[in-house]
Amino acid sequence: MLTSMARIPLHVLPTFRTVAQLANLRAAADELSITHSAVSQQIRLLEQQLGFELFERRGRRVVLNPAGAALLRSIEPALLQIDDGVQAAAAAAAGAQQRMRVTVLPSFAQRWLLPRMGRWRERHPDIAIEIHASQQIVDLQREGFHAAIRQGRGHWPPLVAERLIDSPLIVVGCPAAAQRINGGGAEAIAHQPLLGNPGRWERWFAAAGLPRQRINPVATFNDAGLMLQAAEQNLGLALTRELLAADAICEGRLVRLAPLEVDDDEHGDAYYLVHTTALADWAPVNALRAWLLDEFGRAQQVLDANLRSP
Repeated sequence: MLTSMARIPLHVLPTFRTVAQLANLRAAADELSITHSAVSQQIRLLEQQLGFELFERRGRRVVLNPAGAALLRSIEPALLQIDDGVQAAAAAAAGAQQRMRVTVLPSFAQRWLLPRMGRWRERHPDIAIEIHASQQIVDLQREGFHAAIRQGRGHWPPLVAERLIDSPLIVVGCPAAAQRINGGGAEAIAHQPLLGNPGRWERWFAAAGLPRQRINPVATFNDAGLMLQAAEQNLGLALTRELLAADAICEGRLVRLAPLEVDDDEHGDAYYLVHTTALADWAPVNALRAWLLDEFGRAQQVLDANLRSP
C-alpha cells in the first residue's frame, strides 16, 4: 500500500490523464508523440507504485475503474494549473514577437471577424493573430490556443468566459424576397421558402402569433455563413443571428423582414471571449477583448443607423 508521496512517479501522471481521456493506448501514444510501449510502461509503473490497477482492459479500449476515476478527479485540477502555467510562461517568453492563436466558429470568422481584421492590424501591428475556424469546441490547452470566441451560454469550465455581446435571431432575405413580402409580416413570411433549423422557425412563428404545426425548410445548413449566402442568392429566407447578418444588411445584400426577434432557447444568444485563467492578464488577450468590444459597439451603431434610415 502507498505510504509516501515520494513513491508516486509524477512524470507519468500526464500520460495517465491522456490514456483516461482517450481510452486507448495507441491513441494516447499518438497524442503524446511517444511509442505505444512507452505509454504501457508508464501506466504499468504508476499502477505498480500505487499498488492497485487503474484501468479495466476491454479489448482495445482501456477504461478507468473506480480507483482510476478517483485518481483522475484528484489530479486533474493540479495538471490543469500546470498547463496554465506553461502556457502563460510561453506567452511571456514570446516578448515583442507576440502571436495569438484564436479559435472561432466559421460563420463568425467569415461574416464578422475577417472584414474587420484590417483595423486590428492597424491598431496592433505587433500582435499577429492565427485564426482557426472550427465547428467543434476545441480544447484550448491541449491544442495550444490562447483564446476562443464562442457562442452559447458561457459555461465552459475551467475556462474563463467573458460575455461580449448578445445576438438574437432575426428574419432576413434578399431584396427580391423583400419585394415579394412587401411588408406583409409573419403571414407573408410563412408562404415563402425558408432556410435553416425548423425548430427555430416554429418558435419565431409562435412568437409572432402564427403557430404552425410543421416547418419544412427548403434547405438546412451546418454553418450559418452558408445559410446567409443562400439567402443572398434568393434561395429562401433565413432566421439568423443579427450579428452575422449586420454587414450584409448595411450593404444592401440582405433586408431585415420583420421587427420581431427571438432568443435561441437551445444554444443561447451571447458571444464570449474564452481563455484560461493564466492568460487573463496577458497583454494580447486584453488587447483582443478591448478591440472586440469596440468593434461590436461600432457595428451596432452602424446597423442601428441603417435600420432607422428611410
